[in-house]
Amino acid sequence: AAQQYGRGEKETLKDILSSFTLLLGGIFLTLSILGILFASPILTLLDTPANIFSIGKEYLQILLAGIPFLAVYNTYSALLRGLGDSRAPFLSVLVCSVINVILDLYFVAVLDWGAGGAAAATALSQAAMTLFVVVYAVRKYPVLRFRPGRNLFHKAIAAKGLAFSLPPAVQSGTVSVGNLVLQRFMNSFGEQTVAAVTTAYRVDSVILLPIINFGSGIATVVAQNIGAGNPDRAKKALKTGSLLMFAVSVCLTAFVLFAGGPLIAMFGLTAESVDIGVSFFRTIASCYAVYGLAMAFRGYLEGRGDMLFSGIAGIAALFVRIGASYAFAAPFGNMVIGYAEAFSWVVLFLIYLAEVVVVRFLLPLINVYLMVRVLGNLTGENALSELAELLQKLVSWILKTLVTCIIGVNVVQGLLAPAIDTLKRSALTRTAEALPWIGNAVGGAAEVVLGTAV
Repeated sequence: AAQQYGRGEKETLKDILSSFTLLLGGIFLTLSILGILFASPILTLLDTPANIFSIGKEYLQILLAGIPFLAVYNTYSALLRGLGDSRAPFLSVLVCSVINVILDLYFVAVLDWGAGGAAAATALSQAAMTLFVVVYAVRKYPVLRFRPGRNLFHKAIAAKGLAFSLPPAVQSGTVSVGNLVLQRFMNSFGEQTVAAVTTAYRVDSVILLPIINFGSGIATVVAQNIGAGNPDRAKKALKTGSLLMFAVSVCLTAFVLFAGGPLIAMFGLTAESVDIGVSFFRTIASCYAVYGLAMAFRGYLEGRGDMLFSGIAGIAALFVRIGASYAFAAPFGNMVIGYAEAFSWVVLFLIYLAEVVVVRFLLPLINVYLMVRVLGNLTGENALSELAELLQKLVSWILKTLVTCIIGVNVVQGLLAPAIDTLKRSALTRTAEALPWIGNAVGGAAEVVLGTAV
């Protein structure tokens, strides 16, 4: 949609919207019904503890009822971002968040509906968010209005859109399956860890919304400039977006450092679960900046149309996360969930960074080398042959540097981890945490700094 808008082909936007609203709405309505019918087998497959099985089933079935609304919302939201309107998705998420909080308090605290009330609040807030963004789009952009009487589904547009969306769809599906594997792994640590990490992830998903939306914004700007034939402006969008993303990520890290504990405690968890959730937050907050930069590079690649590589990188990071969770469960215990996710963000950033370096510098350099080598062989000029050898050495140096950096990060992390863990348990750190009023903040700051060092 963004590339079509950049080319000035606005009339096709209506057809894109109607085709994918019907396609995605129908698919996710079917998946929602199947999920509701097979909720019990799904929870059994996840090895859900028996004491929370019935609660989890009720929560899952109600939550799945809101999935079709999310499909329609994401279709409208993606197209509005393609038009350069990120305000509407932000306002719709804000409306959703406010309604969700209000309904959570009413259903859980007043009506005492428990987990089912929390799920109902989420589903209803998603419906309200979808209604808001649809009404906004129809009223502000007449070009997006379509009537039931006309041809709403266009096979050619759907096929072209699927060519762009299939790689991220496969990635999302793989990530969903991977999250089920991780959920089963997390369930093995017991009820307190499940409650703590699930709540922390729910809060974390809201906290990371600025980073995710900045990444979508970068993708939109890049796609519009690529469609308009301005690749240089697309590169400037990456540079500016990366700086903004880093600044926002640092601010979010500071926010989680001071407010993570109270936010988790608001959900009425036990003191043990709150402590686990706070430790989890401190673990992943140290890598918010890395995640932000990774999302900036991802936005640039997806805006450029390189959806396949972005999807492969996301799947690779997921496999790293799963592997790290199982491999390091013994030394890190239930905190391995946070360490594994933070490490997967680092890997994801390095993959995106390597791709950008290869495409922008290495491949053009290889092309120049081949041209110089061919010309040198044809003309017999020694100067061209020497230049070709120099370029060959430069290409080799860049490749060796990339490999060394990736291996070096792993080696240094392995060397530092034991020392950092020892320092975390030192008497000085424990004494600082015992200080009244500021002890928790000092301890959290120490963990974030030490985690960033790792």
